[in-house]
Amino acid sequence: MVTKSDERRRHILELARRAGHVAVFDVAEQLDISTETVRRDLKLLEEHGLIRRTHGGAYPIDKAGFETTVSRSSELLFPQKRRIAVAAARAVDNADTLYLDEGFTPQLVADELTNVERKLTVVTSSLSAAETLAPVNSISVILLGGRVRAGSLATVDHWAINMLSDLVIDLAILGTNGVSIDRGMTTPDPSVSAVKRKVVDVSRRRVMVGVHTKFGFNSFCKFADVADFEALVTDTGLPAHVAHRYAALGPEVIRA
Repeated sequence: MVTKSDERRRHILELARRAGHVAVFDVAEQLDISTETVRRDLKLLEEHGLIRRTHGGAYPIDKAGFETTVSRSSELLFPQKRRIAVAAARAVDNADTLYLDEGFTPQLVADELTNVERKLTVVTSSLSAAETLAPVNSISVILLGGRVRAGSLATVDHWAINMLSDLVIDLAILGTNGVSIDRGMTTPDPSVSAVKRKVVDVSRRRVMVGVHTKFGFNSFCKFADVADFEALVTDTGLPAHVAHRYAALGPEVIRA
């Protein structure tokens, strides 16, 4: 039986998914309930892996049936994502070939690479990253073919995987929807996971980029282990003691 409490929590979750974030006081005012009730509901939604609470509110978490679009992602934790992109771009220094993943944070890495003066070949599944880097004289862009996903403007399926099979890439910068000690790197869509998994296979070095809210969360499809990466670049919202746990598996954890 669906209770009024269940309906209220579903409504709060829908608000979070539509707006990308909810504030405790705004929800309390809109639903005419106490802030204590909102906080209890958010706590329960977090325990079910549907949202991640922040100071004064909450963000939705990507699940198998719900995935944040690039346009929505651009509104969430932007300063942190920009710092992550700057830090990740430094890892490109000695690479001649680079894979740049789909997603908003990798797109910010593409922005950082527009000032590169040395020769660099960038392979990407992201139409947005390709558009950003194609005009740069020193960069040669290879866009993977395939079906274009509307939410991410990125290519997937066997066309992209077949192209990757013929390549050897110096460095891959990959995003993720979730990263955890037990399950590694995960993402909601199997077709996206397949492309990411092939990138891991054909790249010599790998760097993950993702805000702290990705940590400790498992999505639907695993594409890599934490130990497959030389570095995890995140923000200072990830507590130091948590960063040490991930570093114990092998990668350097950079909190930008």
